[in-house]
Amino acid sequence: MQIIDIHIHLSDIESFHQTARELSGVDYSVSGLKNEFDRNDVILGIGMGVEETDSGTFPDFRASNPMRLDLVPAGTMPGFLMECIGINPVRLASPEAAAELERIERRLASSDVAGIKLYAGYYHYYVTDKIYGPVYEMANQFDLPVVIHTGDTYSMNGLLKYSHPLTVDELAYRHRDVRFMICHLGDPWVMDAAEVVAKNPNVYADLSGLVVGNRRKFERFMSEPLFMDHFRRALVYADHYEKMLFGTDWPLAPVDVYIDFVRRLIPEKHHEDVFYRNAFQVFPRIGQRIKSFEMENPPSGRG
Repeated sequence: MQIIDIHIHLSDIESFHQTARELSGVDYSVSGLKNEFDRNDVILGIGMGVEETDSGTFPDFRASNPMRLDLVPAGTMPGFLMECIGINPVRLASPEAAAELERIERRLASSDVAGIKLYAGYYHYYVTDKIYGPVYEMANQFDLPVVIHTGDTYSMNGLLKYSHPLTVDELAYRHRDVRFMICHLGDPWVMDAAEVVAKNPNVYADLSGLVVGNRRKFERFMSEPLFMDHFRRALVYADHYEKMLFGTDWPLAPVDVYIDFVRRLIPEKHHEDVFYRNAFQVFPRIGQRIKSFEMENPPSGRG
């Protein structure tokens, strides 16, 4: 089965480097990701753009828009990757806001871009704040989804009131012409996220980042029924497997381990949708990207 991983990272963020070294054990590099993808039939990954101007400052209020995958040299996005450009709302409230928005708009025209990423909670703005208004207008203009961090933050400097998935309900109501994706199923507020997905036709969710660590860590949690049922209850309640998307949040976990984890969460009859098909509903540009990459990298024949 082919797989699309709609949530990975390839930015020079110290906390990601540390997690790769000490918790997940992955090779946090472009080649490391490609090797994991090749071993697991992952044909495309979507990276969430984020930057820090100094090591360890994430979430960095000084980062310029748009934030990108800065472990990938500029202008050299490999064919197996696309990106959701990251937005720093602090800069949109600055005197340079007009220039920041112009840079965002220029980048959205690139075929490398699959969507827009908001780091709710990390940045202390509600997703309904008027500061994001021009961003939502551009999302509609370019027919691109807005991907929103929800739930726990991977930094003690985040504020959880801004990352609660219920904030997306009002946003989706205001902007029915824009697709929104709730990251991490809003964990730990997975039932709230499930209700927002079920209620709003323009809201989806990804299943990334639900566990951080290596296979030993995953096996411990996967053998705990209460932990697994925490997510299964929300998935059953939402009853919209066609709106759930697979993502790993790499480098927070190895790709193969995370695939096994999600396979245990999702009923087998929905695997093809969650691991592959649903991504095309949310990210319309990925179809052409996959087609182009496959034409440039045809499978080797057997002689």
